[in-house]
Amino acid sequence: MLDEAEPPARSNDALADSVADGAHSLFASSPDTVAFKKLRKRLTRQVRETIESHRMVRPGARWLVGISGGKDSYALLAILSDLRWRGLLPVDLFACNLDQGQPGFPKDVLPDFLKRHAIPHRIEVRDTYSVVTEKVPAGATYCALCSRLRRGHLYRVAREEGCEALVLGHHRDDCLETFFLNLFHGGKLSAMPAKFLNDDGDVMVLRPLIHSAEEDIERLSAALAFPIIPCDLCGSQDGLQRNVTKAMLADMERRFPGRKETMLRALSHVSPSHLLDGKLFDFASLAIADPDVAVPASEGV
Repeated sequence: MLDEAEPPARSNDALADSVADGAHSLFASSPDTVAFKKLRKRLTRQVRETIESHRMVRPGARWLVGISGGKDSYALLAILSDLRWRGLLPVDLFACNLDQGQPGFPKDVLPDFLKRHAIPHRIEVRDTYSVVTEKVPAGATYCALCSRLRRGHLYRVAREEGCEALVLGHHRDDCLETFFLNLFHGGKLSAMPAKFLNDDGDVMVLRPLIHSAEEDIERLSAALAFPIIPCDLCGSQDGLQRNVTKAMLADMERRFPGRKETMLRALSHVSPSHLLDGKLFDFASLAIADPDVAVPASEGV
């Protein structure tokens, strides 16, 4: 299902119901509390700083915003829509939900929500659920295959809709969990970048929420009463390593408040010369300044 309407002007009825201090209609039910205002301001500031520091915006471009029905994608859509409404994000936003054919998926929730807020959108129906459950052995994790299939379809939709970027709702906790999963199970130092180019080089992938805490996103989504749709595919599996990693990080944060933020900062301050990757730093060419004092290579082993 495709809604061809252009993004509405401020005079549109859907936007006329915005909150009193000026905001997109997605914020129309915002609690009038100091705590919520601080939360909204913090998340908006973090998104703006991430967008600016990574030079994500090309004025006039079109972004495909992936919306799954989870708290993260709802929060992402709300913040980006509000920034655009306020004239602070000069791009066109086009939302897309990939209906993966999961049993019991409430097909009317997202179309109704997006129409109500006059958000141009497309519901793409592709039965990746059957593919994943057929191909993945019993007891194995669905996530990797599900993610690849989902991303491939979203890249295709981005091309078809003339979008140069796919915007996803991954946040700080997703980034840290991915880092430790790769460290413990993948044997590599790798996380989630805020911006990267797909393998074909024609779609940019953006993560404006990458510096935002999952707890803050959850609080925003709850306060705005978004119609959350739970994941009944990978989210229904027991014993996922990501869940184990999430619990480990949560315990660490409880015992050492602020540790997650410190770890995220560490991912932005990498010292290749103090790691072991010869492709990132030329250890072989290291030599002391005075050749008369240098130890022969055969003796220095």
